[in-house]
Amino acid sequence: MNQPGVADRVRQARRLARTEGAAGVVRRLRARAADKLSPAGRRPFPVCTEHLLRAAEMTSSGWTLPSPRPARPGEPLTVAWVCRPVGDGVSGGHTTMFRLVAGLEKAGHTCVIYLDDRHGWSLEQHRRTIRAAWPWVQAEVRDAADGIEDADAVFATAWETAYVVLASRARGVRFYLVQDYEPSFYAAGSDSLLAEATYRFGFQGVTAGRWLAQVLARDYGMAAEHFDFGRGTEYVLDGDAEARNGVCFFSRPDTPRRAFELGSAALELFAARHPEIDLHLFGEPAGPLSFAATDHGTLPPARLNRLFNRCIAGLVLSATNVSLAPHDMLAAGCIPVVNDAEHNRIVLDNDHVAYAPATPFHLADALSALVERPRGELAATAASAAASVDGRSWDDAGAAVERIVREVVDEATRPSSVLGSS
Repeated sequence: MNQPGVADRVRQARRLARTEGAAGVVRRLRARAADKLSPAGRRPFPVCTEHLLRAAEMTSSGWTLPSPRPARPGEPLTVAWVCRPVGDGVSGGHTTMFRLVAGLEKAGHTCVIYLDDRHGWSLEQHRRTIRAAWPWVQAEVRDAADGIEDADAVFATAWETAYVVLASRARGVRFYLVQDYEPSFYAAGSDSLLAEATYRFGFQGVTAGRWLAQVLARDYGMAAEHFDFGRGTEYVLDGDAEARNGVCFFSRPDTPRRAFELGSAALELFAARHPEIDLHLFGEPAGPLSFAATDHGTLPPARLNRLFNRCIAGLVLSATNVSLAPHDMLAAGCIPVVNDAEHNRIVLDNDHVAYAPATPFHLADALSALVERPRGELAATAASAAASVDGRSWDDAGAAVERIVREVVDEATRPSSVLGSS
């Protein structure tokens, strides 16, 4: 194709405006500008040289992890957690991790948070963010760049931090909190391969839901146990269910695995069929839309609970491990419509979830079926959905992780196990 001239560009813009609207043209221009400002291949390598050198040293010595720290059965443990700093907004991944930290602290153990920040923000700023978002966490917050001290257990919490934990010479049993299948976060290439490699580091996996534990054991031979998702205690059935007149969508346009474009296309079809239903988005601001909707952006739990109680159904899409939103929706009597996939069915394990093939028309059909039910059924359906997750607790998840950590550390520090370590 010859280089387009100005007249060609004008004609192109007119055609795009007719098919995608002015908002679509603006999005294309922004994407082109971003590509110009950040050309492919210019970003830093995602794993630092120090950690690569340490990994090379380990492979040459037969891939032997540091030995465990001596511990006595039943005594409180010290658990180190290496994680990325909290960005803008409160992520579900950080919230789950801090819930597990709180569970260990409740059981009498000491936790230390080591932040792997490669962007130069101050440690005190990170501390303030953590204390404000998760005030019930007592753990000391340190900079991973200053080194990790010996501990009974040392947790990686994302694939990048697995390299930090691998490189550390601190004594302690290596664990890996796996909340999603991270190689799928990227196109095939360096990042996906580097992420996948971490599942062969020899760490003990602790996974969010059963699906990930099955994948890690089956595909990588990784020792892994799981904890079941809880539900936030802020989410409860409240108000007149028969007065509900909304559908909400978990909107994460900057997170490809949450399939924002697919969900938007489904809502556009649904809106044309049911203009009388109020549409709501929550999660991240979505920008211009092709249908009428209220975009709430990030909502605190109390306001999100009120939104769920206004909605008959909610659309939550997950191309990898399912998000926390469906359990919280169910607790508020809002029926989640989820793309039908093994990973979603295994983790949710709930008969009140509406599954549909991952196409805009099937998802729109599933939403339509829920809002077209007789009004008299809404209250009973909402109450049944809320009751289905009533026994789900993050306290149970924390207790499960405490049991896993205790059992693995006790096994690793038995005299026969220690003698076989170096």
